[in-house]
Amino acid sequence: MSGGEAALTQSPTPVKKTMPASDPVQELVESRRHRIQESVGRPLQVPEGTEDPPLTPQRRAFLLEELEELYWNDLEWENITEEERMEGGGLTELTFPGVLAMVDGLLLEEVPEDAATGPEPRPEVVQAFVEFLSRRVLELREAAAGEPSEEGDLAALELRMTEALLDRVLVAYHRVSPEDVEPLGEL
Repeated sequence: MSGGEAALTQSPTPVKKTMPASDPVQELVESRRHRIQESVGRPLQVPEGTEDPPLTPQRRAFLLEELEELYWNDLEWENITEEERMEGGGLTELTFPGVLAMVDGLLLEEVPEDAATGPEPRPEVVQAFVEFLSRRVLELREAAAGEPSEEGDLAALELRMTEALLDRVLVAYHRVSPEDVEPLGEL
């Protein structure tokens, strides 16, 4: 096999457009992926996970729970402190630092040579978190669309932050450089 053929067989699988989803969560995920793909002008790649050691259902649930808790903690901290609030929304990297650090860790494919263990990417956990964020976006859209109120205003603010986080997580998941994408707030 030539070097070019080897490179082709080792590359991650591109994202394929699937049948239209009847599930609103999946429809939202697919539409966000499509917009990112259009922005970068090339097919998105799906990261490969590892099966060694296998991820037990309990461990998968634990990791997903940790991501969800980080989301709630980062969101609540922002609601209390308003540290990252700006006109048009805060910077996702500053609003959700814990979430993004854990996502990066779950997608890690390389470690220093002197590391005690090798990388154990777990993109399936990140994919489950993408679905959690999509459900949250749908909930917030409904809450923000109600009668004008303090709760509706808070929902609208959380919606902007959560949509930006969803896009940022998808960009990381598909190994797209944030510089290659239009500003995330415009996705």
